[in-house]
Parts: sequence; C-alpha cells; structure tokens
Amino acid sequence: MTETFILIPGRTSRQGTALSKGKDSDDYVEEINTLLVNPDDMLKLNLEDGDRVRMWNGHGDVEVACKSGKKELPPGLLFIVYGDKSSQLMDGETHGSGMPDSKGIDVFLEKAGESGGTP
Repeated sequence: MTETFILIPGRTSRQGTALSKGKDSDDYVEEINTLLVNPDDMLKLNLEDGDRVRMWNGHGDVEVACKSGKKELPPGLLFIVYGDKSSQLMDGETHGSGMPDSKGIDVFLEKAGESGGTP
C-alpha cells in the first residue's frame, strides 16, 4: 500500500551527541537512517519498528528503517533527521539563500519490497 505523507527533516539531540563520535559512528548512522512514523500510520501501513520503508518523490528515492514516533507526531507527517537520506528528497532550489527548502516535503511511502510504484 502506497500513501502520501509530508516529510519534516530536522535535528535531534541524539544526532548531536552521536556526531561527537563522528559521522561514521553506529549511533549517528542509525539516527539519520531512521524514519519516525505516527503510530496510527504504522498500523495503517502494517509496519513494525525496524521495518524497511521506501520513500520517494520527484527528487529522489530512499530506503530507511522506520519506527513508531510519539503520538505528538500527527498522522500524515513523517520525521527524519537531517542527513544524506533526507537531502536526496529535497529540491535543489535555494531561492538565493544557499539552503534548499527542507520542511514540508511531499513524499510517497510504502513498505520496502511492495513496489507499488509512483502513484
């Protein structure tokens, strides 16, 4: 099943702490490669913590592990820590600022291997 979501990349304190160990540390790599999904959306998509999901839009296509976020994460909204995966889904347009739009990214999401393709 493929669903449309809004992706919000951001920073976490765990990312900052892990960064002190280096970008190659297991903690850092895990943090930037884990997608947080609303618990109700997890149920709707038949996902469990640790499942691999595919996220894509017109700019990129990535596969990451997912885990249930807190109830404060609204249905339809996804969160991932800034990193190479989130960057692959951003438009290159910077509007002269040097920083691409990085909030409110429309993406499609499905359980990895279900390949419903682009809707």
